[in-house]
Amino acid sequence: MAQIVILGAGLTGLSAAYHLEKKGFFDYKLFEKENKIGGLCKSVTQDGFTFDFTGHLLHINDPYFLEFIKKIIGLEQFNLVTRKSFIYSHDIHTKYPFQINLYGLPEKIITDCIEGFIRRKKNIHPKNYYQWVLKHFGIGFANHFFFPYQQKIFAYDPRKLTHSWTGRFVPTTTLGQIIRGATIDKAETVGYNAQFYYPKKGGISLLAQKILQQLLLPIQKNFCATKIDLQNKTVNFANGHVEQFEQLISTIPLDTLTKNIKDRSSTNFFPAHKKLLCNSVINFNLGIARKNLSKKSWIYYPEKKFPFYRIGFPHTFSQKMAPTDYSSLYGEVSYIGKPPQKILPKAIDAAKKLFGLTKKEIKTEAVLHLKHAYVIYNQWREKNLKQLLISLQTENIHSVGRYGAWKYASMQEAILDGKQVIETVLKKPSVKHIVQKTPTKRERL
Repeated sequence: MAQIVILGAGLTGLSAAYHLEKKGFFDYKLFEKENKIGGLCKSVTQDGFTFDFTGHLLHINDPYFLEFIKKIIGLEQFNLVTRKSFIYSHDIHTKYPFQINLYGLPEKIITDCIEGFIRRKKNIHPKNYYQWVLKHFGIGFANHFFFPYQQKIFAYDPRKLTHSWTGRFVPTTTLGQIIRGATIDKAETVGYNAQFYYPKKGGISLLAQKILQQLLLPIQKNFCATKIDLQNKTVNFANGHVEQFEQLISTIPLDTLTKNIKDRSSTNFFPAHKKLLCNSVINFNLGIARKNLSKKSWIYYPEKKFPFYRIGFPHTFSQKMAPTDYSSLYGEVSYIGKPPQKILPKAIDAAKKLFGLTKKEIKTEAVLHLKHAYVIYNQWREKNLKQLLISLQTENIHSVGRYGAWKYASMQEAILDGKQVIETVLKKPSVKHIVQKTPTKRERL
């Protein structure tokens, strides 16, 4: 038995373990279902190329996180990259974000967007994302970018999405910005990801690996949780192991957690797993025998004729992501439920045609599947999530992190969530915080 059991060795789980040890607390166990740590913050290498599980970019605006990165890794291990992102529509590349970069689009599109913005109804109280877009941008921007793009990235009806997630992700605009962006080909530095850090080598998995090197206790790998028994306060694993706990920190997806809970007579967590919605993403990666395939960071594709919603170029984040004089490309296709028939070959073929890639130039292909990709912010989540997380805490279960708390979250937030949950858990009366002697021997499973 461990006083504190942590499920999931992604960034949040690793951060929780790190902050426990920094407080001199070693009566914990960290379990990971896979053979590798990192969750979705990991990379694969293939034929000299490094591919991440989709685009993972490091944004730093928190003082503690900045010091954490300096201490654990060192900023000198990162490139500071200025974003070069674009939207491709009407056979034209326009700069991101769309709402302030109309320059170069057909006259009718520009007119639709400006007229729609001027005539929009600003006094409405939006009940969903669809109405929120109409209020802030108008029908022109909505039809030419926001509605088709959000439908592609979420694979979900914009009318059923709430708008509580928009915050830092969707920059609003003014008429002056729109007009300047329609007449001058000069992008403004707007948005939370205008600049980002990226490891010089090793891909995004560097973060998880560096935190792992700081841990003194081993991580229990290949331990997939299958049942959480509230009555007996135990976790059952697929390999037959049973672990008792005083406090459970879960960073696994919340739908998986609630599905695996064996309720007591006074609880009813199990049904929630059917209500918690997210999409899945197929992430295809190509290693390409062409120098500087693109100097763009990534490109958004709102139009239906393209199966993917985004294509990015890892070699622009770091030259070490591809061999010398080679390039790399990743594409993303989203869906809910079963993937559309033959969507992967269609997407790869469309990408090859779009960039004029020949069979000879394709040196390697890697396909990565993300079962949990983007959380769906629907009305059920809006009404029930907060109380669900509170109710779990009354059972000494702390569901945290991007998928544990069922939210959009950056890598910075994942680390801070791990730190915060430890500060909460160590205050619990049931946790006997006896500062132990630091282990002198590291063991890895």
